[in-house]
Amino acid sequence: MSFHLNSFMALVVLALSVGNEAAADNLAVALQGLHKQGESENPDNPKSLLELAVKYEHAEGVPRDYAMAIALYCRAARLGYADAQYALGWMYANGRGIPKDDGVAAQLFALAAEQGHDHARTMTGYTQSSTSNPLPSCLLPEPEAEPVKQAEAEEKAEAEKVAENADEGSKTDEPVYLNGPIFKLVHQLAPRYEVDPKLAMAVISVESGFNVRAQSPKNAQGLMQLIPETAQRFRVKDAFDAKENIKGGLAYLQWLLAVFKGSVPLVAAAYNAGEKAVEKYRGIPPYPETQDYVRKIARLYRKTEHPYQRNVVESASAIVTPVGDAK
Repeated sequence: MSFHLNSFMALVVLALSVGNEAAADNLAVALQGLHKQGESENPDNPKSLLELAVKYEHAEGVPRDYAMAIALYCRAARLGYADAQYALGWMYANGRGIPKDDGVAAQLFALAAEQGHDHARTMTGYTQSSTSNPLPSCLLPEPEAEPVKQAEAEEKAEAEKVAENADEGSKTDEPVYLNGPIFKLVHQLAPRYEVDPKLAMAVISVESGFNVRAQSPKNAQGLMQLIPETAQRFRVKDAFDAKENIKGGLAYLQWLLAVFKGSVPLVAAAYNAGEKAVEKYRGIPPYPETQDYVRKIARLYRKTEHPYQRNVVESASAIVTPVGDAK
């Protein structure tokens, strides 16, 4: 089993970020012990992280260490694990090892509740969220090198111009994207999934405006705005990592193209509203947001049909609803 050094170092940083430098050394020892016990192949297994955090929170076989528990909960929560989001919210709601903050607790409970966590859903009724209470720093993306950030900023600025054209219904030629880091990643990865890079670029432009750190109120994350369930489904460990996010989004597009037999408008609708909604309405759902989304994609990607791989999924139900009205 290989030990993932980058993830391990990220966890050490988490321990430092919660205000306990001694926890960093202890965390290193704890994770090495977890690895040796064979409970996890790497420190990105959210279930194992949660189990270890519980031990440190409740002094189960180890000395009680709230800072350690918070760091572990936070890592698992960042990976989209609902139980960890709830547990971390509980720590904030009760001021356990960290200053009490109902605003942060409410946001964490809401994230877990969106994934169907019953206890978290109950707790949202007892806490009140506020935009003035940011999420813990350990849940935010790690800072990147300045040259990378500058290149991303330039690419994002160019993408905003493209998005404006989509919003205004521009009838100009297909958009020209800046040849930046995201552009290069998409063109490197898209052929592996047999997805047209231009379609992927259109989705990124509309979804996040090329903002690697984008996060929606529904907890859709990163460039292609993957919700935790979709990220887990396509094995994305860190949705704020550009390469992982793009791979997950491409895999999802590949799957949707197979389900909807290459119909780009239906794929766009499903990407926005979910494939079940498209199947329910046997076409583009009558949601204003989704219909607007499909129109924006159509302005950036002019093709209505896309090759697809029949073997990716079993044949979906035939959907014959005309899609012209949504273009």
